[in-house]
Amino acid sequence: MKKVTYREKQEARTAYLYLLPNFLGFLVFTAAPVGMGLLISFTDYSGFGFPNITGFENYRKLFRDSQFLAALGNNLFYSLTCVPLTVFAGLGLALLLNQGLPGRGLFKTLCFFPNLTSMVAVGCVAMLLFDPVKGPINSFFISLGIPAEALPSWFFSSKQALFTVVIVVVWKQAGYYMIMFLAGLQNIPKHLYEAALIDGANTWRCFCHVTWPMLSPTTFMVTIFCIIGSFQVFDIINVTTQGGPGRATTVLVFRIYREAFRNWKMGYGSAIAYFLFAVILGVTLIQWQGQKKWVNDDN
Repeated sequence: MKKVTYREKQEARTAYLYLLPNFLGFLVFTAAPVGMGLLISFTDYSGFGFPNITGFENYRKLFRDSQFLAALGNNLFYSLTCVPLTVFAGLGLALLLNQGLPGRGLFKTLCFFPNLTSMVAVGCVAMLLFDPVKGPINSFFISLGIPAEALPSWFFSSKQALFTVVIVVVWKQAGYYMIMFLAGLQNIPKHLYEAALIDGANTWRCFCHVTWPMLSPTTFMVTIFCIIGSFQVFDIINVTTQGGPGRATTVLVFRIYREAFRNWKMGYGSAIAYFLFAVILGVTLIQWQGQKKWVNDDN
């Protein structure tokens, strides 16, 4: 066994001292709040005074709460629509950019620019664009001869509001994931396409048998990010719909916010938060196991 020298010990101490501030910050600002939140979820804490321990009552209450069930259903709909649309939009933009079209740099900048803007600003602009009476989108449809009665109400319709949120989020995020897909496309060896063309493959077959399999690691990473983000959506809903009309756009994080900081039910809000954590963890683990079957790691 190799003997550790005095100099190596000194270097190790120095390294630990450099890491200590970050470790203390993690304990104080991340680990401690997470642990406290878990403890609070087993109480009736309201933010004031001393809480009473209620055991698993908050967790049992979840599935008897119609507001929570509605939020869960909305969140599932949002995830099942927003995630694939974002992935396909990002991939489509990356494929276009990879063709070496004229004005490629400007097009890339325009696509990525929404990602540099805060979601709050995007939500404010979206409210103006999708205004059913004075908004430019409905005004454009009217100019095409579509009667005003047949136009969608966007954020102001209980049936259309959540999908309108999806449209806005996809528009904002597609440029970010476009960059990831573009990096993946540019790392695909050119000789694979040359071999496929020699074998008589057309553009579609090249995509199905070369591009898509070689992009599977990037697609896996993008999908994980999109799913986690879809369960954490809050700011765009808080700015545009406030969970309405009715409860049409109330999702889990917005429900946590209402229970904890409007109704002052910190214990119940924490229980919803840890349920959400369990859902995200479960979905991520399932995907992580599934990657062994469909992710191609060959270079």
